Amino acid sequence: MLKLIFSSFLLCLITSSSFAYLGPGVGGGVIAAAIGVIVAIFAAMFGLIWFPIKRLLKKRKEKKDYKQNKID
Repeated sequence: MLKLIFSSFLLCLITSSSFAYLGPGVGGGVIAAAIGVIVAIFAAMFGLIWFPIKRLLKKRKEKKDYKQNKID
């Protein structure tokens, strides 16, 4: 098992030339994916913060309306 890990580590350290063409579409795809991940993170944070606040404000308004209707 140790020989397998050691040989895998050595193979990762060996560099070789790669003759491949990456067109402009690949760069655009990487940028779009990165922006998508960032937007998803912000949307999740917005959802985790906004909806409890919205529920709290709704309860506060309902309580205020209830007190107002009770007095009238």
